[in-house]
Amino acid sequence: MDTLGFLNDHVATVAPKLLGCILEREIDGHILRGRIIEVEAYDQTDAASHSYRGKTERTAVMFGQAGHLYVYFTYGMHYCCNVVVGEEGYGAAVLIRAVEPLEGEDIMLENRNGRGGTELTNGPAKVCQAFGIDKRLNGHDLRQAPLRLILSDPVPISRIVPTPRIGISQAKDTLWRFIEK
Repeated sequence: MDTLGFLNDHVATVAPKLLGCILEREIDGHILRGRIIEVEAYDQTDAASHSYRGKTERTAVMFGQAGHLYVYFTYGMHYCCNVVVGEEGYGAAVLIRAVEPLEGEDIMLENRNGRGGTELTNGPAKVCQAFGIDKRLNGHDLRQAPLRLILSDPVPISRIVPTPRIGISQAKDTLWRFIEK
């Protein structure tokens, strides 16, 4: 049974359901785990989305099967990761903006060059750096090691706050950023 079947739904429906899910990374025999606490949704109808102008070599993963990882490089220095969602052929993904570290914090801290505390995983590039996520994981199936998305109890709707997305210049007022209170 595909426990990630919920990812086949519309991006704005899936995004808040990712809150509370666990990101699990295996690195050199160590397990890192973080609970997703902030996400942003993007799809091909959205001017802020990488898929807005259609399928390209860079965005092909976004148009693929739900449950795969879309990794991109930004500002010439940072990786960001997204969970591909929706129907195959439709470009949609959810950016993982922040996680709450649960296990392997010492390795995350090492990967972040000692930048810890509240700064450890409170941004999309910080999540990727802490979890050792880079372009090599672009297209990775999140049902398999070394990086898995694990379902957990859903966050109650009363604890989810939709807000405008940040760090974009297009479609800034769309309430597709979801944060757990």
